[in-house]
Amino acid sequence: MAGWGRVAGVVLLIGPAGSALAGEQPLYQPAPDWAQVATLPDAAPGGGLQVLDIEQRVDGATVWNYTDTVIKLNTPEELAQNSNVTVGWAPDKGDLIVHELSIIRDGQVIDALAGGQKFTVLRREEALEQRELTGILSANLPVEGLRVGDMLRLRMSITNKDDALGGRAQLAVPLIAEPARIGSGSYRLSWRADDKLQWKSFANGVTLKPVRKGAYYELPVTLPIAKQAEMPSDAPMRFRSPPLIEASTFSGWSDVSKVMAPLYATAGTIADDSPLAAEVAAIKAATIDPLERAAKALQLVQDKVRYLAVGMDGGNYVPQAPAKTWDVRYGDCKAKTLLLLAMLHAMDIDAEPVLAHAQLGDAVASRLPTALAFNHVIVKATIGGEPLWLDGTGLGTRLADIRDTPAFGYVLPVRAEGAELEKIALRRPARPTIDLALDADESTSIDLPSVIKVDMVVRGQLASLLTLSTAQLGPKEQEDMLNGLLQNFVGQAQFDKLEAKPDASDGSVTITARGVFGSGWEREDNHSERWLSRVGNLIEFSPDRARASWANIPVATGAPDYAHYRLRVRLPDGGRDYKIEGEGALDARLAGVDVKRSVTMADGYVVVDEVLASSGVEIAPTDVAAERDRVATVISQTPRLVAPEDARRRWNLKGAPSTSQLDAVRSIYAVNAAKADEENVSALISEASFQRGIGDYKAAEQTLTRQIALQPSEDAYLSRSGVRKELGNIAGALADAEEARKLDPSSLGAIGAVAMLTAEKGDVAAATRMFDDRIALGGKSKSDLRLAKAAMVGEFGDPKAAIDELDALVATKPGSPDLLNARCWVKASREVAVDSALKDCTSAMELADSTAHILDSRALVWLRLGRNDDALRDLDAALLQVPSLASSRFLRAIVYQRLGRATDAAADLAIARQLSPSTERDYARFGLKP
Repeated sequence: MAGWGRVAGVVLLIGPAGSALAGEQPLYQPAPDWAQVATLPDAAPGGGLQVLDIEQRVDGATVWNYTDTVIKLNTPEELAQNSNVTVGWAPDKGDLIVHELSIIRDGQVIDALAGGQKFTVLRREEALEQRELTGILSANLPVEGLRVGDMLRLRMSITNKDDALGGRAQLAVPLIAEPARIGSGSYRLSWRADDKLQWKSFANGVTLKPVRKGAYYELPVTLPIAKQAEMPSDAPMRFRSPPLIEASTFSGWSDVSKVMAPLYATAGTIADDSPLAAEVAAIKAATIDPLERAAKALQLVQDKVRYLAVGMDGGNYVPQAPAKTWDVRYGDCKAKTLLLLAMLHAMDIDAEPVLAHAQLGDAVASRLPTALAFNHVIVKATIGGEPLWLDGTGLGTRLADIRDTPAFGYVLPVRAEGAELEKIALRRPARPTIDLALDADESTSIDLPSVIKVDMVVRGQLASLLTLSTAQLGPKEQEDMLNGLLQNFVGQAQFDKLEAKPDASDGSVTITARGVFGSGWEREDNHSERWLSRVGNLIEFSPDRARASWANIPVATGAPDYAHYRLRVRLPDGGRDYKIEGEGALDARLAGVDVKRSVTMADGYVVVDEVLASSGVEIAPTDVAAERDRVATVISQTPRLVAPEDARRRWNLKGAPSTSQLDAVRSIYAVNAAKADEENVSALISEASFQRGIGDYKAAEQTLTRQIALQPSEDAYLSRSGVRKELGNIAGALADAEEARKLDPSSLGAIGAVAMLTAEKGDVAAATRMFDDRIALGGKSKSDLRLAKAAMVGEFGDPKAAIDELDALVATKPGSPDLLNARCWVKASREVAVDSALKDCTSAMELADSTAHILDSRALVWLRLGRNDDALRDLDAALLQVPSLASSRFLRAIVYQRLGRATDAAADLAIARQLSPSTERDYARFGLKP
């Protein structure tokens, strides 16, 4: 650049004393004549960016980038954030030129460089963790003497000329849009009037018109531009282009293709008798099939050359030589593509490089022809007249996958004669990325945790990451990693067997596991059911096209994918009276996903087989409403497994034809509980929950005791307190509740437990004081504490006092079903105003979403009134909703006795005692015995 001198080279310290790197200093020169100097604002009451002027000039193959920024530093935070100036640039493509760095204070301009202070230049590879070397230099200067209230001005230019572009220039700059705040801002693009420069704007609501000024055209824009229209997140990328201005001296896409072609010439890149030539010879000797040769070459490039992007020394576009790539065993997409091309050409396979954009490929066709439109390059091989899209940066590709298509949208073949854009025709992958088989043992009871054997085959990128992880991680770290992975696909579990086996020949990893999972059975419409399909969880179609401006925008459905799921469930009692509701068989396209499903039930097993495959199709705007309806219809008809009314439950395990599920649950919990330590007691928490669920309170107490020894917590103490209460150890239960309260004195759960147990031991006055002390503090929990106090007094103290308190609470919240039910319960249990109790319970039922506990209370009212049939009807309804409600089981046993149904009474009494041994003792206080 004539007339511009370069500062002599300097040695730069970038680490410990003594380390050094030769680098470049910025130039300190006046701005070029065409660069405008922005006018400073008269007053800048607000902090932050006051002025932002950006000017770009295309001068032959060079792009000048001039900026003028003024920042007002009104607060210490703004001062700290902006007092260190850092600018990056690529020295192999141009210069950083500092025109002015100044402090504006009280209308005076202070030259921050007048004292001889200069920028320090470092090379910092900030993207190294993303396997990228940029070669960017950072010029850094802490501005001396800067104060709160100052304005800091920086005017600079960065030039850019890339020799790889064959004398062409290109640029793309985002335009700042509202609601971004700028005191004043502008953008200006200029170019010689006789240059054949193309430009294009992607900003909406902005009218742009070039203006001739002497020998140049200028394209001015005032910043910020108008707020850009929002786009739905599921719109194709061509509808979501950011507000860019692009400019280029490329004549068209064919010109871009031609310019890039010499960079990928392969002649002479594999020397005879070289190590790389030996690899080619080995592949040719292994097979004569060109498809197999291409697959082996791709596998070699993917597996034996690690990815590292080198964007320096012209590396933005110039690929590394194949011999060097093979020697150093690393390279980016350019290097890997050239290596693969050279190998394929050496095998006489027709292949060419193809430029792509990995994220915005769908929008490439609408962009200006530039090399900037692409950020990736792959190989297009043609074998037997069929195009194959081969990506050397991928992982795990094998012969079976070689016809898979990347979702890169429009790509540009690189040819000496030039080429136009080509759109990749997408198709579903050949092999499942996820192939998951689950074998669930639920043969003992639908209430127990499910014991599931997992066989999961993973392919592609995820398989490669797993292979790397299994080679580098220790056993515990591997287990944690696999646990996290399976949680995404299967759910949370406790495993006793967990293993991952990579298969290099197949490019896959097989994960095998056995674990205890939460029961998949749920109570719905007074029956137990289990969903059998993944379609409802994996396919969602709810695009928003309500805005008029969005009505004609199609819906993008994502990249091609393929998954296979198989579930086999072993049912209790050999599957007797279990049935499938909904549509089992399915063969349809939903939201762009081809779904094929079969469901069979035989010999005590249900088997579900599902394939979900997508090929990246778009849903046309005219089809959105109908597609939404189709998806909703199919999901509403999802097959469900429905259990019979007499299905074996966790309180009725005696006599079960199979105990394999129960035995496995106990075994797996025991294995994991043995591993518990001070850092992780989750296995003990799960085991204790299971033991309580099946009524084994003695075992639960032992498990919780071990948990507390390892990791004492409020929850653990309260859990053991509840278990000890069930076992009749009120003193132990109270001691645990008090320990919980010590850990968290404000815990309502701990306060309530201590008070209730204190009252149960006979000291109602002390329990009342505990509640009164907390109620006196006020706050959001005051009403909850008053309700808890009334319940305690109603159970252990003066029922009339409890009813008075509840009356006062109901007066403040007359529509609360909880308060009405509590008042009903106190009246019925203590036989006070039983007639009005009936009204309370009925009103509560009318207001509540869930009525099981209210029905339980009203049944006690009927029982007190001697209306046994009405009580039985309410208890049946309550247990239909919640079959494990111990109090309803106990009350129904009493009703059955009164009705002369001794066998039924004995059955319910046994269940109540197993579910909650304390229930019988509680009701005895009310004079109720079976």
